[in-house]
Amino acid sequence: MVNLVYAFVVSVLFFLAASVFAQDTKLLEAAKKEGKVVIYGSLESDTVEAITKAFQKKTGLEVDYWRASATKVMDRALSEYRAGKPLFDIILTNDNPMQIMLKQGIFAKYDSPTAKDFPKDAIDPNLGPRYRNVIIGVVYNKGAIKAADAPKSLEDLVNPKYKGKLVMPDPTQHTTTTQWVASLHKLMGKEKADKYIRDLAATKPILVESLLPAAERVTTGETPIAITYVKYAFIFGKKGAPLDYVRLGKMMGDGHYLTLSNKAPHANAGKAFIDYFLDDESMNIMAKMGEFVNRKGVYPPLPDADKIQFVEMVDLDVKGFAEKKKEYQQIFLR
Repeated sequence: MVNLVYAFVVSVLFFLAASVFAQDTKLLEAAKKEGKVVIYGSLESDTVEAITKAFQKKTGLEVDYWRASATKVMDRALSEYRAGKPLFDIILTNDNPMQIMLKQGIFAKYDSPTAKDFPKDAIDPNLGPRYRNVIIGVVYNKGAIKAADAPKSLEDLVNPKYKGKLVMPDPTQHTTTTQWVASLHKLMGKEKADKYIRDLAATKPILVESLLPAAERVTTGETPIAITYVKYAFIFGKKGAPLDYVRLGKMMGDGHYLTLSNKAPHANAGKAFIDYFLDDESMNIMAKMGEFVNRKGVYPPLPDADKIQFVEMVDLDVKGFAEKKKEYQQIFLR
């Protein structure tokens, strides 16, 4: 009897595996007839290159990737779509513009079989898995500031001893930082956040164009502390910069998605790429490059990365961004 049950279970598992394999083979055959997949995205080119090389080796499919800022990606995609001539198969960018494009009706719902290994709370019912979190925190130069003297919290940054030692992107110009500042109430509560923003501005932080220049100033020690992406502590650390990040516990950031166009010229190739991109091999490639991916059990090689509690920033529409930037002009540029 036991042998019969065992044989039955084995046969069912074999059937299921064969069915999935057949489905994957059928999709790949259809994708190969299309020849390539076209992607518009804001994910860094070196990361995409590493992933697409592995994808091409595995499938034989070509990948055309056009990279720009999230706003430019959205504008180009919507412009093509409205003209009735979309050239893209997949959009690969952060949450806010993805939600705007979703409302414009340009996406197809695709439930990838490789999405099952993402936490349920990281799966959007329409966009699919939030494949990575781009986390903003506090990074500092260990050569300029000893660990014992480094800030221990966001609140510490307004301590007079750090005046003139902080660099951050300009929240009146840099959209992601506008969003970050506008989301501080999620960590502190509204009343405390409102006061904190004014206190932070009063320290006269050095304002730069974006998150990368903020990190670069810390690598040289020119400005020892930055509000920037936490991943830069790893990326520039690999190049020899003596960087570390403040263990804040909860840290805010943006979620990123990739979603199929509902008018994809190469729909099967697009699905094949999504299946690979969300799978273990691709997510490990990304994590090894310092990214905080959401596939279960995969972390970047950054100390205590598994202890970070991610808090997604609030979404702002065009009007909301304009209002916040105007508000922050009065606070940070007075």
